[in-house]
Amino acid sequence: MDERFQRLRLARTHRGFDTAAAAAETFGWNRNTYASNENGNAPFSYRKAKEYAAAFGVRPEWLYDASGAMLPARVEGLAPILGRVGANPEGDVLFATGQEAGDLAPIPPGGTDKAVALLVAGHSMRGLADDGALIYFEDQRSAPSHDMLGEVVVVEVDTDEVLVKRLLRGSGPGLYDLESIAGPTRRDARLRWAAHITAIIPPYQARRIIIRDR
Repeated sequence: MDERFQRLRLARTHRGFDTAAAAAETFGWNRNTYASNENGNAPFSYRKAKEYAAAFGVRPEWLYDASGAMLPARVEGLAPILGRVGANPEGDVLFATGQEAGDLAPIPPGGTDKAVALLVAGHSMRGLADDGALIYFEDQRSAPSHDMLGEVVVVEVDTDEVLVKRLLRGSGPGLYDLESIAGPTRRDARLRWAAHITAIIPPYQARRIIIRDR
């Protein structure tokens, strides 16, 4: 497929969405903007390609300029470590870095081929996950569900941050309060997706099972 918009349509159907509207609704995208991106009327940027690729489970390089394989490489029985999750110097903002670092860890009991992990850096989540621990979740990029309220989950907000927070109702529809393990609560955030934490591996065991790509 030579055209970017054609690859976007293929990625959407491969992910199981019959219509552009269904995908836009699931991931909280503007329907008209996404439809324009998919029908070729509005070319999208590489930054947007990364967002779409993460949602549909394809490689952003393939989606943007047809570079390499459509799907990321997976090793049977192993989950990719997407990056590190920690705190800024003020201890109030959690973040993820080092996407596609190449490090792997065994899929935890009950996990599927969509299992991924974050490596904890720092002490902002002491009591939940200490420095060096692994936090697993299923990378399904789904909207928040009712059973997530009151739970500590992994979320992506509309400012591109991936956070580990306790999910609470916000002041209106589509808004959520994100309670930190340490630090202030972020009010009325808009989420792109949310995922239950499926396993937390303590630092000592995490050091033993991580397979480094260097």
